[in-house]
Amino acid sequence: MTTSRLLAITLGLALHLDAHAADFTVTSTDIAPGQTLAPAQVFQGFGCTGGNLSPQLSWHGAPAGTKSYAVTLYDPDAPTGSGWWHWSVFNVPASTTSLPGGATASTLPAGAMQGRNDYGDSAYGGACPPPGDKAHRYQITVWALSVDKLPLDQHASGAMLGYMLNANALGKAQLTGLYGR
Repeated sequence: MTTSRLLAITLGLALHLDAHAADFTVTSTDIAPGQTLAPAQVFQGFGCTGGNLSPQLSWHGAPAGTKSYAVTLYDPDAPTGSGWWHWSVFNVPASTTSLPGGATASTLPAGAMQGRNDYGDSAYGGACPPPGDKAHRYQITVWALSVDKLPLDQHASGAMLGYMLNANALGKAQLTGLYGR
């Protein structure tokens, strides 16, 4: 096979995957895209007073071959040099297409696990940017994965999870809310 033919096939596959990834979307009854987070999704502590409840999420249009999902909530604007991981859930069965608001380890689908957030807990940790900062972006990403399970446990850091997600992603859908104080 010639190099130009191989390149054409590779580009065609990439465009095909990108087109299908555009069909993968995430929505929430608790968070509107680009809007301010409700008090329910704000952390309780560090000077913040909120409900510290994870948002309700629903997704559809995952790429063919999806074997599991993961969900992350990340603040790229945190003044840490590496952002702030607020929540991660992985090993969510492919048959699952939503998570309830206020999800906990006991209400997640069988086999799903929460990783460690940057507050030091294996649970949801709500928004709580420093006072006076502009509104931070809170990126909720649902990852469609090519594997049934990631080889991680509840102590997995955001960095390790991020590595495994990027290595196994078939597609991702993202919703961004805002919060400042």
